[in-house]
Amino acid sequence: MARYPMTRESYERVREELKVLKTRERQKIAQEIERARGHGDLSENAEYEAAKEKQGLLEAKIRDLESKLAQAEVIETGGLDPGRVVFGATVILEEVSTGEEMRLRIVGPEEADLRDSKISVHAPMARALIGKEVDDEIVVKAPGGTRFYTLKQILFE
Repeated sequence: MARYPMTRESYERVREELKVLKTRERQKIAQEIERARGHGDLSENAEYEAAKEKQGLLEAKIRDLESKLAQAEVIETGGLDPGRVVFGATVILEEVSTGEEMRLRIVGPEEADLRDSKISVHAPMARALIGKEVDDEIVVKAPGGTRFYTLKQILFE
């Protein structure tokens, strides 16, 4: 079984979401189904069919989250030596051609969000960063072309 890398924050967020889905959301859908049953003939009851479909989607989401938690490999990043870039590290990079700085955190695929400056450990940028040290040159081959960066700082937040 493949392990699924996650930060502690992501693990806790997924666990909380699963708890909400299993309690409040399941109960809400059960009430919708019960209400729809009260409208008569189930074979021609669109409201009942919609509620049952919603229930199926909810159960699929629950199974997905349970699977992710079962396969989770929680990687603790607090207190790590900021000598090399590893999973969970936050890095500050400077693009060589423009001098523009960017801040990125390497996280699991589930929590990646570019708007929040979080990139998946599987992304080309993250793969280029893993194992690097401050002042190393980073070469990223991405669909938009090759880019060059200098690693300015490594943080574990």
